[in-house]
Amino acid sequence: MIDNIVDLLLRYQVFIEFVLIITITVVVSYVVNKLFKRFVRNNEEVTNSDLTNYKFLEHSLSTIIYLIGFSFAIWNIEFLKPVAQSLVAGAGILAIAVGFASQQALGNIISGIFIVVYKPYVINDRISLRTDLRGVVEDISLRHTVIRNFENQRIIIPNSIISNEVLINSNYSDAKICRFIDVGISYGSDIDLAKAIMADEIANHPLSYDNRTEDDIENNMPRVVVRVLNLLDSSVMIRAWAWAKDAPDAFVLQCDVTESIKKRFDREGIVIPFPQRTISYLNQDNDKA
Repeated sequence: MIDNIVDLLLRYQVFIEFVLIITITVVVSYVVNKLFKRFVRNNEEVTNSDLTNYKFLEHSLSTIIYLIGFSFAIWNIEFLKPVAQSLVAGAGILAIAVGFASQQALGNIISGIFIVVYKPYVINDRISLRTDLRGVVEDISLRHTVIRNFENQRIIIPNSIISNEVLINSNYSDAKICRFIDVGISYGSDIDLAKAIMADEIANHPLSYDNRTEDDIENNMPRVVVRVLNLLDSSVMIRAWAWAKDAPDAFVLQCDVTESIKKRFDREGIVIPFPQRTISYLNQDNDKA
């Protein structure tokens, strides 16, 4: 029985070694990824910039581990050794051929390296592309960037494409956001009262951010700036500058303040005009005459 098992092992030694090496490669890659994630999870001082570096390093190590593992597995197969040696001997020609055949893949890898080095965006940044794609950066790999939009869908963009795009990064350098609150009032309404209501509603909101400098406060600059923006055909357009500490707060602030301003205008008698049409009916008898 033992002799049969030994003969079986010797007969399929190459196959067993190959499977064993591949299995070890997969396990090592899995363990490394788990250790990286545990390190990031336990380190409370990790910033979004550090998280971007760790994510990219995690993907890079996984790729290197798989390349080494598969190369070692092929090298241990006797009948593939001449092929491997030929590939090594012709590495220059192979590199040229692979370069022409995988320009796009290599471009994605190089673009990913540039993104991690120069950091136009990092993990958890809110970005918008000129193609109207917007969301939160969730992952940056060797090949692509993953963006989670606000419907919880994942947008996967190759690095070579997104590195050439014009981006709007809400978190780059300074996360504070200013939202314009534009409201049109009728020409018969009190402009000063409308401006005071808008400034009061924004200043009293819990998510409102005071963006004034010390010099602005000393010069008695108002916390919320409200100005008449334009005189339109049927309304006076008033704009208020509402500041929040980041994009999520700015969105909630804009929605809440727009509603509270409308309710306050209704109580204070400020009229928001809307298109109206007058329809007149012709006298049918006169029309026939």
